[in-house]
Amino acid sequence: MERKGVVTMQGNPVTLVGPDLKVGDKAPDFTVIDQNMKEVRKSDFANKIKVISVTPSLDTSVCDIQAHKFEEEAVSLPDDVVVLNISMDLPFAIKRFCTTGNIKKVIALSDYRYASFGTNWGVLMKELRLLARAVFIVDKDDTIRYVQIVPEATNHPDYEAALNTLKSLIK
Repeated sequence: MERKGVVTMQGNPVTLVGPDLKVGDKAPDFTVIDQNMKEVRKSDFANKIKVISVTPSLDTSVCDIQAHKFEEEAVSLPDDVVVLNISMDLPFAIKRFCTTGNIKKVIALSDYRYASFGTNWGVLMKELRLLARAVFIVDKDDTIRYVQIVPEATNHPDYEAALNTLKSLIK
């Protein structure tokens, strides 16, 4: 499935590959790669609230700020909440970014190998093979409770709206 007219990158329209996920949908599976080249699946975070911060590349200023904003929030979250950052960056670049940027609570993951997150979650930009900027929040039952796909990939997400939804799920 391909969707046009949803996202631009620097003003240029791009095609998103995958479904148009909505609040209330079941969270699709994915297989991504961690900083040590190990496969990680959605099921590895079973029974946790999942904040999924999606970035085109951690090597850009907006993505850097986004990762650090969620890192600031993650340090005060309970143990049943996990914050993931998923991009197409190579695991080596992610490891360097997390080390130099002091990212410790956010789990930064790469979709470079299979693009399974991008295609299953509808955020793979076909023309660029990058992920569109987005934020998803998934409850412990794997139901999507928040979806934000940022219309211009170089802009910030609405952090406040995402965090308000997260706070409503934390009991």
